[in-house]
Amino acid sequence: MGNLVVDHWFSVLFLVVWIGLNVFLFVQAFLKFEKEDKYYYTREILGSSLAWARASARCLNFNSLLILVPVCRNLLSFIRGTCSFCNRTLRKPLDHNLTFHKLVAYMICLHTAIHVIAHLFNFERYSTSRQATDGSLASVLSNLSHHKADGNSWLNPIHSPNVTLLYVTFTSIAGLTGVIITLALILMVTSAMEFIRRHYFEVFWYTHHLFIVYIIGLVLHGIGGIVRGQTQESMEKNHPHECAESFQKWGDDKHKCKPPEFEGHLPESWKWVLAPCILYTFERILRLLRSRQEVVITKVVMHPAKVLELQMKQKGFSMEVGQYVFVNCPSVSFFEWHPFTLTSAPEEDFFSIHIRVAGDWTEKLIEAFEQQQSPLPRIEIDGPFGTVSEDVFQYEVAVLVGAGIGVTPFASILKSIWHKFRLADHKLKTQKIYFYWICRETGAFAWFNDLLTSLEREMEELGKVDFLNYRLFLTGWDSNIAGHAALNYDKTTDILTGLKQKTSFGRPMWDNEFSTIASAHPKSAVGVFLCGPHGIAKSLRKCCHRHSSLDPRKVQFYFNQENF
Repeated sequence: MGNLVVDHWFSVLFLVVWIGLNVFLFVQAFLKFEKEDKYYYTREILGSSLAWARASARCLNFNSLLILVPVCRNLLSFIRGTCSFCNRTLRKPLDHNLTFHKLVAYMICLHTAIHVIAHLFNFERYSTSRQATDGSLASVLSNLSHHKADGNSWLNPIHSPNVTLLYVTFTSIAGLTGVIITLALILMVTSAMEFIRRHYFEVFWYTHHLFIVYIIGLVLHGIGGIVRGQTQESMEKNHPHECAESFQKWGDDKHKCKPPEFEGHLPESWKWVLAPCILYTFERILRLLRSRQEVVITKVVMHPAKVLELQMKQKGFSMEVGQYVFVNCPSVSFFEWHPFTLTSAPEEDFFSIHIRVAGDWTEKLIEAFEQQQSPLPRIEIDGPFGTVSEDVFQYEVAVLVGAGIGVTPFASILKSIWHKFRLADHKLKTQKIYFYWICRETGAFAWFNDLLTSLEREMEELGKVDFLNYRLFLTGWDSNIAGHAALNYDKTTDILTGLKQKTSFGRPMWDNEFSTIASAHPKSAVGVFLCGPHGIAKSLRKCCHRHSSLDPRKVQFYFNQENF
């Protein structure tokens, strides 16, 4: 449990630093606009809503700087490769890149809400003070001339008492870009909900590219200079502490205090987002160049349960176990790219993916290959990109858990092990693998059977029968299937899969499984790898914590989840 706690606290420390920076930037900006004399007259009209708007804007800029970095997959793969010798605790944040991306997005939403609400108050107060006829300081400031040659005299952006808030919103740069940015953000966040992302991936894919609109709008948002403060030259001649009380005499030539002059707050957003935008542009250019390399489809296999296997070759393609690629089929959709885990091993002279129907795009792709067109539909590949499964061979004991098609990253791992045994690779650190595959229907087992059969045979020939312990669990079954399996239980091979290992009905009892593994390997580092739903992830994470020893020299379970 000791190392598990270290991993946990390292992640917590990372989040605390990020939240701390947000708090620091917010408070710093808030105090600046709430206390500085430069904005004394601006506060006379707007009050504290000025500080709330500017503080949230500062945090929006900061998080907009961060939002693109976690999705620079080539950068993350490079860091993962260069840090392969690092402690697993230091690499752990790389496995949570999309989680951090989501957290940053939520923080952007929070500060957008604060910013919008604060500016609604601001515009209301601008309008009220512009229409006021009570001779107050706010009224005088709002009625300062908008027509001087140097353009520095006005403070209130509402130039006439007859102008409506709606008109100002849609005719000013700040107002119009603010509306566009907010709408783009709402569409991106709502379409990224898990239900939409899993069932209507195309909607998620297209709307998420509104980030381009968001970034451009953010850069342009501050150009109008609506938030204004007193110029330094004006403060030296007419400091608000000396002149604010005598504002009624500003027009008197004999009085030393003259009407203050103002300047717009210089745009800052571009300074924050320039570096990540350049980084992301290089990322997309690299992806584009790589995806334009010719992909040769060497074999097409239709497996049961409508699973399509594509075996391909590409010049210069190099992979590691557990990695994934983005796939595009121009004849199906020119713009859509979908992620698929590689199911081949690095030792093979081709790379492969398995695709099941999970939306319109995958259905059309499978139909295109089912028709056996000549020539075959053209495929473009971007990748490979690293995942947490690359670390599997760094553990003495590995527990692999796949749900449905989520078995694909482990196909690559098991194939690689098969090749390592054939080549007598003495560098293999892993001494034992526990493999769990959970499926709803029997047909889903079929395409993986050949690999498991080969592994069974290979382990027997090499005298390593105990190296691989695999369990298959069928969750979608009825009494007929169970009865048929029970009647044929005494047969050498399983009636459902043809494998020596019998299929279990229901779900694994994870506490029992982990207890058995902990007893069998009392002093080992056990890597637990999942490609499956959050429900299983929650159970496995709890079991890793519960069954890890408090003594770091004894058994430690490390939970890892595929996340792309």
